[in-house]
Amino acid sequence: MKILRVLSILLLVGVGSTPFARAAEDKVSTRFVADNSDAPSFEMAAETAYMLGIINNPNSYEIGAQFITARWRFGPVYREGFFRGYNQFYFSGVAEPIFRGPENFYYGITIGLRYNFLHAGSRWTPYVSGGVGLGWIDSHANVIGAQGQDFTFNVTSAAGISYRINDHCQASLGFLFQHLSNGGQTDPNPSLNLLGPQLGVTWSY
Repeated sequence: MKILRVLSILLLVGVGSTPFARAAEDKVSTRFVADNSDAPSFEMAAETAYMLGIINNPNSYEIGAQFITARWRFGPVYREGFFRGYNQFYFSGVAEPIFRGPENFYYGITIGLRYNFLHAGSRWTPYVSGGVGLGWIDSHANVIGAQGQDFTFNVTSAAGISYRINDHCQASLGFLFQHLSNGGQTDPNPSLNLLGPQLGVTWSY
């Protein structure tokens, strides 16, 4: 009988304390939350861009850039205001046929960060990103304005907007800027600056 009384008392205490526990949970700040449905943990993307040479290069470059990119979300979702969103780390493999210019191709890798502006109830997600990397180009050092050696560094930045087609697929449109340079390893060191539109498809997991 004593055991039954103890169990009855514990049950009453547990049921009675439930509303207080929920009230305490409601008071916990929701400023930072992890929302896996809106902010996937991992993504794979295929992206393509068409870029033109800009800023102080005598050659009228036209380059097609192809990216296969893996993205990992890190940190919580920032939940308040216009800047609500989440961070991603990304790694890209790059292949760039050069349609116009002294060289013919560029291959490389890039790592960087991306921020997605996430708004509740919207399929549209603006983003900004930036990264650095390295690569190889079939250089022609004897041509004015061409790259001075095969090994080069790259700096990229992008901004655009993605549209969520369904829970696992997004389409994106934006602009891509890319800077190629060998970091002063040759003299002269003709840098190459490129800008153009970028399209992409992303699969979320």
